Amino acid sequence: MKKVITYGTYDLLHQGHINLLKRAKALGDYLIVGVTNDNFDRERGKLNVCNNVLERVEAVKKTGLADKIIIEDYVGQKIDDIQKYDVDIFAIGSDWKGKFDYLKEFCQVVYLPRTQGISSTMLRAESQKNIRLGIIGCGRIARRFIAETKCVNGVEVSAAYDIDFKKAADFVVDHDVPEVFRDHEVLLSHVDAVYIASPHLSHYDYIRNALENKKHVLCETPMVLEANQAKEMYRLAEQHGVLLMEANKTAHCPAFNHLMTMIKSGLIGEVVDVEASLSKLWKQPDLRELDKIQGGGSMYELGSYPLLPIIKLLGVEYENLNLYSRIENGVDVYTKGVLRYKQAIGTFKLGLGMKTEGNLVISGTEGYAYVPAPWWKTDYFEFRYEDQNCNKKFFYKWDGDGLRYEIQEFISCIVNNRFSSARLRRRESVAMAGIMQNFTERKNFFEI
Repeated sequence: MKKVITYGTYDLLHQGHINLLKRAKALGDYLIVGVTNDNFDRERGKLNVCNNVLERVEAVKKTGLADKIIIEDYVGQKIDDIQKYDVDIFAIGSDWKGKFDYLKEFCQVVYLPRTQGISSTMLRAESQKNIRLGIIGCGRIARRFIAETKCVNGVEVSAAYDIDFKKAADFVVDHDVPEVFRDHEVLLSHVDAVYIASPHLSHYDYIRNALENKKHVLCETPMVLEANQAKEMYRLAEQHGVLLMEANKTAHCPAFNHLMTMIKSGLIGEVVDVEASLSKLWKQPDLRELDKIQGGGSMYELGSYPLLPIIKLLGVEYENLNLYSRIENGVDVYTKGVLRYKQAIGTFKLGLGMKTEGNLVISGTEGYAYVPAPWWKTDYFEFRYEDQNCNKKFFYKWDGDGLRYEIQEFISCIVNNRFSSARLRRRESVAMAGIMQNFTERKNFFEI
């Protein structure tokens, strides 16, 4: 039996894709189709937003041309796949001619003619209007955010607002944004969606106004500081038929999502303990992060990140939460939290005035996962076992500031009429807001 393998993104599957699959199929008796994962376009400087990998796999499956479908996850996988599946012919479109000649050492390489006049890029350009995005809050994170939007297809920053108009005016000049507004409600009439990057205590009002004006909302984490507020905002988004998403960049990091999936599949057995730490030595007293009036402190500023793996792996139904903090000038410069579940423990350490090892350790009944600092920018992790010969290491690429991943998911949800994301579910966002509320109300709180 002659085996043929081919690869592609198959985004917005079209007749050109089908023609190419037919030509590949005709070369042999058995066709293997590799569907590249959602990180593929990073190599070309853009993240597409039309179809995720599962949707693209399903589209290829429906053609009936593939005898086997695999997912391409990493650079160099083609050689591994050719050897693993005992492939005779590697086939690819002629626009890649010469690019894959190195595979001739392992099998025959065939460059197939492509269908002229049609491509996924063309279809996206024809069918997808750019989402006009307005920025509310023109601080440091917004400046990093706007640079990351240029790496994602389907979005353009068209307006900005800040309570400090001069800051907003300087922002639009620095980043070539078409419009600046003195009133955020006026901004809403000129955009399709907003990114809220203002201080935490202002999020609730900005979110409400945007949702009531039927605008999609991406809000920096923590989205709000009370569970009931989070529930209210998600209900309001649903009522108006728009998307509300919390901008936790770690939640949308490809490597972090892969880590969560692998652990949930049982690779380290049952999870019994999750430990996560995040700290920064910020000593400048004039920083917003250390200002009580602006909602500063390590819990509000950093807490959402270490809470993420705890809640994703152990759930939202914890039995008890204890909080321990060191307070200086009205804000917590150090906080440790302990969440007790029925059969597991989650602990987190946060600091804006102390430094600790910023790793993530997930302990299970058969082994443990180790993610070194900075784990919230996951690009590497290990699975470690009693038998060290069974240990596994995983390497990934983290691009830019990582904000492009949350932007891609946000735009993808809008384009595909999805009103929630599995990467950070509504109940998880609500649970994190509830933990913030416990801190605010000093429930089971101990000052050290």
